[in-house]
Amino acid sequence: RLFRQEGTCYQQAKQVLHVAVPDRLQGRERETGILRQFLREHVGARRPGSLYVSGAPGTGKTACLSRVLLDCKDELARSRTVVLNCMALGSPHGVFPALAQHLGLPTATGREQIRSLEKHLTAQGPMVLLVLDELDQLESKGQDVLYTLFEWTQLPSSRLVLVGLANALDLTDRSLARLGAHPAGSPRLLHFPPYTKEQLTRILQERLGQVAGDPVLDAAALQFCARKVSAVSGDARKALDVCRRAVEVVELEVRGQTLLKPLPGGE
Repeated sequence: RLFRQEGTCYQQAKQVLHVAVPDRLQGRERETGILRQFLREHVGARRPGSLYVSGAPGTGKTACLSRVLLDCKDELARSRTVVLNCMALGSPHGVFPALAQHLGLPTATGREQIRSLEKHLTAQGPMVLLVLDELDQLESKGQDVLYTLFEWTQLPSSRLVLVGLANALDLTDRSLARLGAHPAGSPRLLHFPPYTKEQLTRILQERLGQVAGDPVLDAAALQFCARKVSAVSGDARKALDVCRRAVEVVELEVRGQTLLKPLPGGE
C-alpha cells in the first residue's frame, strides 16, 4: 500500500520531467515574441522572407517554435505549413521530393523537381511556411541546396516563408555569404543562448510544481543540478534527464524498502 501511494508521486514526477513542449516556456519570452512577430509580419502579411534560428542542443529552439505554431494555429489556418526534420531525409537533395509530397505535387527528379517547386511557389495561392529543423544537414558541395531554398524567398511573387533551425551560429556566414549581395539580403537571425542556472532552476521548479503532495526533489538538489548543467552546456534536456534519473533511483530504493517491510501481526 505504501509503495502504491509513493509510486504515484514518482510516476507523476517522471512524467512531468519528460521532454515535452510545455504550455509556457520559461526564460524564452523574448525569443518566443520574436518568432511570433516574424510569422505575423511574413505569413500573416503575405510577405516572403527567411529566418535562421541558431543555438546549441537543448536551448529550446524547436520547443519554442512548436509552441508558437500551436498558439498561432488560427492565424496560420489560411496558409500551408510544412515541417521537415532534415536528419530524416537521407541526403541534402531529399528535401525537394519531401517538400513536393507535402504540397501535393508530383515527384520528379533533379532539376525538373526544383523547377516544378519554383513554379508552384511563385504562382497564385496561399502562403507556404516551410520549417526545416536540423538545417545544417542540408550542407552540400557548393551549398546549392541551401542557396536554392533561401533564394526562393527572394523571387518576384514568391509566397514562401522559410524558417531554418540549426546548432551552428555561423552557418549563414560560412555557407550562404552570396545571399548578402541580394537586395533582400541574408536571412534574419535569431540566436538562442544556453540556459542560465536561474532559468534551469525555474524550469525544473515549474515542472515539479505540477506534482501533488510534498516535493519529490529537494530545492537545494534542483539548484545543484541547474548549476552543474549550466556550467557545462546550459542544455535544459540534460537537466530534465538528470532529475528524472534521480527520481528513478529513489523509486527503486523505496520499492526495495517497501517489499522488505515486516507485515503487521507477525504474519
